[in-house]
Amino acid sequence: MKIGKKTINANTPTVFIADIAANHDGNLNKAIDLIHSCAEAGADVAKFQHFEAETIVSDKGFKDLKIKKSHQMKWKKSIFETYRDASLPLEWTRTLKKECNKANILFSTSPYSLDLVDYVDKYVSFYKIGSGDITWHEILDKISKKNKPLVLATGASTLKEVSLAVKKIEKNKKEYVLMQCNTNYTNNKSNLKFINLNVLRLFKKQFPKAILGLSDHTQGHATVLGAITLGARVIEKHYTLNNNLNGPDHAFSMNYNSWKDMISYSRDLEESLGNSKKKIEKNEVETVVLQRRSIRLNRSIKKGSVLKKSNLICLRPCPNDAIQPYNIKKVIGKKINRDLSKHDYLRWKDVKK
Repeated sequence: MKIGKKTINANTPTVFIADIAANHDGNLNKAIDLIHSCAEAGADVAKFQHFEAETIVSDKGFKDLKIKKSHQMKWKKSIFETYRDASLPLEWTRTLKKECNKANILFSTSPYSLDLVDYVDKYVSFYKIGSGDITWHEILDKISKKNKPLVLATGASTLKEVSLAVKKIEKNKKEYVLMQCNTNYTNNKSNLKFINLNVLRLFKKQFPKAILGLSDHTQGHATVLGAITLGARVIEKHYTLNNNLNGPDHAFSMNYNSWKDMISYSRDLEESLGNSKKKIEKNEVETVVLQRRSIRLNRSIKKGSVLKKSNLICLRPCPNDAIQPYNIKKVIGKKINRDLSKHDYLRWKDVKK
């Protein structure tokens, strides 16, 4: 799969998406600063969210719930007002795209209406579909018909719902990322026990055409390292300039320093994962000699003597031409064809056939 100039497969470096979301706080300059900050911190993509309050939430619907739930409990304004204030003005899009180009970073977004899917098409190299729209098959169908890769988050969904969404996508699209996700935004450390990274193993088996990914809202980057180990090659985390700012997404977002740490540890992990071939590596060649035992004499013996178990001892080191300890039964009872001193090691040419 390719997004922009980046190829993504099981053997390529992980792609990191900085989800700026609503952290621009309605300020274009802050949105631009976020782009350049996340690029400098090592992000590959700056991702925004295109929505209008009227086409994503029902003011009456949330008011009829009577109470705010989960992360929305801390919102001082109504749900509708919060979404309205967090919406991204459409006239920013061209500027944000240009700034991403300047920062040498990809621009992407999650469009939250059918009309916005068409509007952002000329700006994005791939689409991101948020977990909340996994059951809205109309938008899945529309986006999957675009000639671009897509990324689907699967938070707060069942395997059946994921399967139905994937089935809809695969009718039109071969290139897609399937992200394990937990959509709890409370910034509670206890959320770690609900991340279920092993779902990535299930996705790999159930949906072999998918590139694996993780969309995450927990503190730190422990989940990211685990996901990469399990095969995820696209990671999405929220990004902010300051975790102490007001706004719905700042508290659980990564900042410049924590993002840089995440990238650094992730690149170290990728280097250490290597491949699945078990062999003696180049940097172990000398250690093989130093750490392994070889069959040695525990006393001096003369040429023509018969080797007995009581004559032998296994000790380090093990030169390349030494007989390995697992062959000890093959040499017992054999005659040696030269004098050997105590702690000399046995070679096959020392033993008469």
